[in-house]
Amino acid sequence: MRKFLVVLDDSRECLNAMRFAAMRAAKSGGGVEILAVIPPEEFNHWIGVGDIMREEARERIHAHFEVFAKWMRDRQGVDPELVIREGEPISEILKQVQADDEIGVLVLGASSDKKGPGPLVTQLTRNAGTLEIPITIVPGELSKERLEAIT
Repeated sequence: MRKFLVVLDDSRECLNAMRFAAMRAAKSGGGVEILAVIPPEEFNHWIGVGDIMREEARERIHAHFEVFAKWMRDRQGVDPELVIREGEPISEILKQVQADDEIGVLVLGASSDKKGPGPLVTQLTRNAGTLEIPITIVPGELSKERLEAIT
């Protein structure tokens, strides 16, 4: 089964990327894999404190994931899977793409901010020519209706 890989983060544009991935998966018989990356700088503390912070980060990710997963299951009939990695986001995204042969498309949300589309879109599009899968960039300001029409 072809899977759409989408990155879970705290960005506003993440919502549209999730919607797009779920709608495309539902209409094409595919699946959705949601990747959350915990940056290493969050744990540069004493070992005990770092372990507690790591566990809290995982709990936040699971709670955030469940909101998206419920919507995907209820509205789109898609049961997403969650992958959590620790490290630098770009590196971990690329490693996940290489690790899972079923990933067919990387879906990213683009910010409408004047500063640019966001760090993930900026950095990953630089690597687009060397990726083995296409990248779909979803505008963060796209309406739900427009998303439904184009998926």
